[in-house]
Amino acid sequence: MLAIGSSVAAPSLQALIDATPAGDTVRIPAGVHAGPVRIDKPMTLDGGGQAEIRGSGKGTVVSIGGTNVTLRGLRIAGSGESHDAVDAGVLVEGGGHLIEDSRIEDVLFGIHLRQARNSTVRNNSLTGKLLEPGMRGDAIRMWNGTGNRIEANRFTRARDLTFINSADNLVADNRFSDGRYGMQIVFSPRLRIERNHISNMATGIVVLYSRDVILRENHIEHALTGGGAGIVFKESDTGIVAGNTVLHCAVGLKVDAPPEPVGVLDVRDNRFAHNIVGLYFYGEAGGHRFVRNRFDNNLTTVAISGQGAGESNVWRGNRWDEYQGFDRNRDGTGDTAHDAWLYADRIWMETPMATFFRNSPILELLDFLERLAPFSLPYRILSDPAPDMRR
Repeated sequence: MLAIGSSVAAPSLQALIDATPAGDTVRIPAGVHAGPVRIDKPMTLDGGGQAEIRGSGKGTVVSIGGTNVTLRGLRIAGSGESHDAVDAGVLVEGGGHLIEDSRIEDVLFGIHLRQARNSTVRNNSLTGKLLEPGMRGDAIRMWNGTGNRIEANRFTRARDLTFINSADNLVADNRFSDGRYGMQIVFSPRLRIERNHISNMATGIVVLYSRDVILRENHIEHALTGGGAGIVFKESDTGIVAGNTVLHCAVGLKVDAPPEPVGVLDVRDNRFAHNIVGLYFYGEAGGHRFVRNRFDNNLTTVAISGQGAGESNVWRGNRWDEYQGFDRNRDGTGDTAHDAWLYADRIWMETPMATFFRNSPILELLDFLERLAPFSLPYRILSDPAPDMRR
């Protein structure tokens, strides 16, 4: 084990790292130590919660490669501001690394995992540079990574958590606020996104062109700016959306509906509440499955981009706050199906220019008159044959 002495002039941190035998531990005493540094061999760099590695304001502060490097108990700050160079607090390459119990602050990108594999980022806090959301870097940026675990971290004032061409990773128990997209998943199949808390974003979680993604027990709230949604799926086949809570968003779940049943989602046991639109479908007929979900106090429960969108979805056992039937035998299931029909509200759904007038007094009056005495054939957008009536 090597340590920086306090009674004589300390060697540079990079020189000490270079002199440390593979597999050994460097314990850094309290204080500020100049970066940048690079580690390319198995070792542990432990700051004990009191040591800081401060960059020069250019480039990445700490770069690690090879295998089995551990960073623990450090404050890492002072990256550059180049998006093209992906200036970050920590660059991770290689495999088997661990970054834990550290504070990463005043950085453009937080942790950049570039072709990293089987590495863990756990129990860190990250705060980005004081910039507008679109000019910040990502708190986590993973490219072409696999088998990694992003767990129990706290992110604030960053742009996104971005996963690109990265299969079979776990993202669990993280908290992220004050960003643009909570998570952006692109060409990244089989990700497991579990028990994360995302708030005050433009959009919560966006899944693009990624098969078999699992979103389970996440809490997403206040995704309102720029027409954002809590959860978005686009051309992402056979995903699972289960046990999530989506509150106070522009749209709870926005999903496309490919013309063939290859992009079917299993949406079950979620709660969508206090959103402007609970569910929004665009595209063709679809065929997604919605089972045992709960819809509470959404301004509009279900909306479509045009006639035919979402037409083939399967509904069963969902809880609808607007259901008008009874449960005479008290078996917990409504005696009649819950059907949702579009009347004059079709105007703003099918004509984007009219969205500005949504919920205006004139459209509310037209919708009331249409329901009272229909002057055009209403359009049914869903039918749940077994609505949930349990308390």
